[in-house]
Amino acid sequence: MKTRALKSYTDLAVLLIRLAFGFRLIYGTIDNILSYDRMLEFSDFLTSHGFPFPIVSAFISVIFQFAAGISWVIGYKVRWMSGFMIINFIIAILGVHIGDTYLNTAPAIHLLVVSIFLLIHGPGKYAVEREV
Repeated sequence: MKTRALKSYTDLAVLLIRLAFGFRLIYGTIDNILSYDRMLEFSDFLTSHGFPFPIVSAFISVIFQFAAGISWVIGYKVRWMSGFMIINFIIAILGVHIGDTYLNTAPAIHLLVVSIFLLIHGPGKYAVEREV
């Protein structure tokens, strides 16, 4: 297939990235949203890594990740939410994963890279807030 022919699928590819990683953010946070005990577990995890105000940090991280997931799936305010995810995942990598294995760090790295891509590219044409 010629490169020019593939270019017509760019917006579909962006949609697939948004859906895959948006659902990943939702899936990774829904348990914390539905269960305060799970949120407390996340807060304890943040405490063990020396985060300040761990319960506040847990709520902020979970709410923004969940909101970003919804944003990416529907394609609304994708650039804004991607900016928040860049900050979130840089903090996660620096605060939790320095010295960790690549495989343990990979999910945060992947979400950081997708966030950077979506911030730069935008949601594409298959989005509520359509950019063409």
